Amino acid sequence: MEQAVDLSIKGIRKSYGDFSLKDVSFDVPAGAIVGLIGQNGAGKTTIMKAVLGSIALDGGSIELFGKDPAKLDEQELTALKARVGYVSAVTAYPTMMTVRQIERFYELAYPAFDRALFDEMCAKLSLDAFDKPVKDLSRGMGMKAQLACVIASGAELLVLDEPTAGLDPIVREEVLDVLRAWMNAEGRSILISSHITSDLEHLADYIVLIDNGAILLDCTADEISEQGIASLRAGELERLLADGAYAPGTLRVLKRELSYAVLVPSRRAFAQAYPEFAVDPAGIDDIMALLVKGEVR
Repeated sequence: MEQAVDLSIKGIRKSYGDFSLKDVSFDVPAGAIVGLIGQNGAGKTTIMKAVLGSIALDGGSIELFGKDPAKLDEQELTALKARVGYVSAVTAYPTMMTVRQIERFYELAYPAFDRALFDEMCAKLSLDAFDKPVKDLSRGMGMKAQLACVIASGAELLVLDEPTAGLDPIVREEVLDVLRAWMNAEGRSILISSHITSDLEHLADYIVLIDNGAILLDCTADEISEQGIASLRAGELERLLADGAYAPGTLRVLKRELSYAVLVPSRRAFAQAYPEFAVDPAGIDDIMALLVKGEVR
């Protein structure tokens, strides 16, 4: 049975001066967390703006819960948007609004807003600064306020732009715990961008890597864990390439100070074929470095 898809991005294009998204396509399946990674300026925020409908695309399309927002009337579009919650990388509320006023704003915007759930989330997140204006909130408190609001809104898809950036380790873990707990209910999904790839290694079901506006990787977390980084001397690398075990153009190689790092698709298969060579598990940071900076061999 084919898995339902909550968000489908199909060949979207968008140009800004010397930057452009280049036919970007990927899905966020129902019940899944998709981690979006890439360097600053790679296109992550542009993708999220496109998903939220805050920018006009030059081409391609986006479907939310199987519907194209561009083909809906105003009432249908409002109902569809109420199923999507957004957390910004910054606390972008008016600076003089208090947390309680922000809550009331969400109550007006989201028909399914659950005030009791909001209070419960605030208690879980130790957020008790209800009468503080946004300008006086710490980075952590501002993020907690956003998260409590979107979870209480009744959204089924969360779009999270760097939600853990700049948070201390304790607050960051609190945020991740809330997201894990929220995903325990059926019919929910998350698209999350983050520079803290260790968060995604323990959270995401799928990883999408974008660089310079183009998708370099779209795979499951299990596929990530199967890959390996072989550390080879120059002669060992030449032997590997000459053996023909890997077709030309299928390996990524990055020159390091004293060796070469080689991204291999299966750590286990490589270790069996070349037991004399060193190969380690590949983390998301390793894979990103090899795919963005490595040479195709």
